[in-house]
Amino acid sequence: MSTWTGGRQAFGDFAPGLVHYTDEVLFDEVWERPGLSKRDRSLLTVSALLAGGNVDQLRFHLPFAVQNGVTREELVEAITHLAFYVGWPKAMSAMTIAKELFDGEGEASA
Repeated sequence: MSTWTGGRQAFGDFAPGLVHYTDEVLFDEVWERPGLSKRDRSLLTVSALLAGGNVDQLRFHLPFAVQNGVTREELVEAITHLAFYVGWPKAMSAMTIAKELFDGEGEASA
């Protein structure tokens, strides 16, 4: 049984397959593999989401990255850096979400 409940909280019994894959496969198995730290996985995930234009998922993954040890300043710098590699509009959208999440918090903390 999964210790992660994000999928269940988001979809309950509406999409049990997606809940299973999200909670038990993605977060219980993939995120727990020993080959990368959770901090590194968070930076990679934020980068992949930004590159793919999947910025709505950043509402979860930016604070999760902070929880995993990435600083607010590092996330802002990563988004700024990626603007030149993945496209200005994607970075602007991601930065808008980051600003909404972190505005007024000072240094974000878990």
